[in-house]
Amino acid sequence: MNRRVVITGMGAVTPIGCDVESFWNNLKAGKSGISRIDTFDVSEYTTRIAGIVRDFDIAQYMDEKESRRLDPFAKFAIGASMQAMQDAGLEITEENATRIGVYIGSGIGGISTLLGNYRILMERGPRRVSPFVVPMMIANIASGQVSIMLGAKGPNSSPISACATGTNAIGDAFKIVQRGDADVMIAGGAESAIVDLSLAGFGKMKALSTRNDEPELASRPFEANRDGFVMSEGSGILIVESLDHALARNARIHAEIVGYGMSGDAYHITAPAPEGAGAKEAMRRAVADAGLEPESIDYINAHGTSTEYNDKFETIAIKSLFGDHAYKLAVSSNKSMIGHMLGAAGGVEAVATIRSIQDGILPPTINYEVADPECDLDYVPNNAREAQVQYAMSNSLGFGGHNASIILKRYDAS
Repeated sequence: MNRRVVITGMGAVTPIGCDVESFWNNLKAGKSGISRIDTFDVSEYTTRIAGIVRDFDIAQYMDEKESRRLDPFAKFAIGASMQAMQDAGLEITEENATRIGVYIGSGIGGISTLLGNYRILMERGPRRVSPFVVPMMIANIASGQVSIMLGAKGPNSSPISACATGTNAIGDAFKIVQRGDADVMIAGGAESAIVDLSLAGFGKMKALSTRNDEPELASRPFEANRDGFVMSEGSGILIVESLDHALARNARIHAEIVGYGMSGDAYHITAPAPEGAGAKEAMRRAVADAGLEPESIDYINAHGTSTEYNDKFETIAIKSLFGDHAYKLAVSSNKSMIGHMLGAAGGVEAVATIRSIQDGILPPTINYEVADPECDLDYVPNNAREAQVQYAMSNSLGFGGHNASIILKRYDAS
């Protein structure tokens, strides 16, 4: 029999707050974290805006000298993981270390380290390249570094599934705990890819908003005038724990995780499958895994990127799976405020989904001014809303046709 799995800790590093309370309060208030990029010269780029983490201090979590050997995405993961561990009140000892694992993914990994050292190589030769360039840039180092710092010796890996990464990490960790391969998993995503190459690359494929003069208004998921997503950075981490283990140590339980589904579009390297077939299949699998009927879902924290086809096909997928219930449930996109954190998106959005359940408040989709006839669901436009949520779904859909959905439930001791 599968074990019940709960969430006992959360951590977040985002453009609108570098801890869960700041992030959640700003999210409820509809505050945008999108601003002009001032970390490198963007004068020749079609997109000159992003969601930048500005107030993060790694010295709160580790020795500052040691942190110089880490790429920013790994630092974000460490900050969010340390927050989550403190929130969970969890201590790793020799006795429990092999039963606690880490599963933190990244869509791109240490791209700033890679680019910086490549420039050094070209300009100054191989002798000046950092001896830490490889461990700094590999995408699994966030998961590895967190396990080293905490002494977690259980299952350890790093999914890479583009923008579905964070949700895949949490879903996979859920299954690891559910089947008994670990008692606790530290799981989520981390990303820091706001650099010239990725900005140019996403820009060339015309995936990014070019609303440069109005950064705070640029990300507008499901709205008729959307013109692309806004790249951002950060990390969201959950402590995923078996219910029995949590109860045995009198841990505070934030929510229960009850369903996980994933699928592949088998269609195109960047475009979603027509009619959202892959997204629908991931959601269907998550609902079935939870043993629910679709009508049980009260709220969907959507992938909602603010790109034409993603928002249209995610809407079609929701309507196809949920039928008439699609018009009764609420759907909103955090990316309207925090931008798109790529591989970290699923982790941060899971934190928001859990707080929605706990507080009975749905965060809004801001910048919603003109309705798109092809996106005709209740997107919680512009203002947060009070609502009792028993079951909530969080969706993540990635390039390459990766789709992942998880279902979170209000914790009930019975």
